[in-house]
Amino acid sequence: MSKLPPAEKLPLTLRKNIRDEWDNKKSDIEKQLSDVLTTSWTVDVNPNQLYAYATDGYAKESLGSCIAKLRDYADNGGEEDLKELNTICYAHVITIDLDDAKRFSYCGVDVYEGKLRILFAPGNLGVNIDDALNRDALFKALNDAPAPPSTASTLSFAARRDIRKEYEPKAEAIRSQIAEALDKPDIKINPNFEDTFAKLQEGSKAKKTEIRSDWDSVLGSFTRLYFEGFVSQLKYQKFDEDDMLREGFHEMVEKGEIAFRIVDKLKYESYCECEIEDGVLYLQCTSKYWGTNIESAAQGLLSRL
Repeated sequence: MSKLPPAEKLPLTLRKNIRDEWDNKKSDIEKQLSDVLTTSWTVDVNPNQLYAYATDGYAKESLGSCIAKLRDYADNGGEEDLKELNTICYAHVITIDLDDAKRFSYCGVDVYEGKLRILFAPGNLGVNIDDALNRDALFKALNDAPAPPSTASTLSFAARRDIRKEYEPKAEAIRSQIAEALDKPDIKINPNFEDTFAKLQEGSKAKKTEIRSDWDSVLGSFTRLYFEGFVSQLKYQKFDEDDMLREGFHEMVEKGEIAFRIVDKLKYESYCECEIEDGVLYLQCTSKYWGTNIESAAQGLLSRL
């Protein structure tokens, strides 16, 4: 839908409200936002434009107060999430605009041309504005945003966040457990995130996809679980107690690497399996069964050796 032209002149009571509740506080709000985000941010709002959509009630009489609630978003996320926000919203501008695509019932948020936009549905300016920048809404907006020009990452915000929180802090401990069980201190684990992401993303776009909708937000945690399942299988199959088993493993997995990957078709099992290829042991599954029976991926390890 096309946008309405800005109002040429606002009522005196509203101009006073904007002066008292917005103009006099705007610089303080920008400073608070900039302090929280550790870089300079600005607020770009045109009250005359917004007034064209105002109706009787809260939004019309207290438009300045409505705009001032932009400060609430600063409470969302931790330090790393705010760093991500600074990168994705590279214009470092917050604004309020009409939801002309009619994506939200009352209000929402997106990222457009590097700007963080609070969006309102026609006729609902100021309605439930506190929810526009709640944690889930903000994270979804960041995840749906186009990749900023300055980033080379092919992963989504949700994928990067899950890797950072659920995989990276525990990866070395898992690798150490595998190294101890196999008596090989320099054993390597390869999560293969970029390839997994690309294949799951492609599969998720199919018309009748069977891939879970939150696939990218569990990329790090599920990959970690595949490796943790491998540790459990090593112990269950007594590799940590049997020199012969360890010797057979090292003969076949000569590159000393355990990797995860998505494949088009499994050879041995229905949901997930392990395979040795070019001296690397792969824990693998298809896109359809990503995350299913994770702990069983290496149950056929002895048969592969």
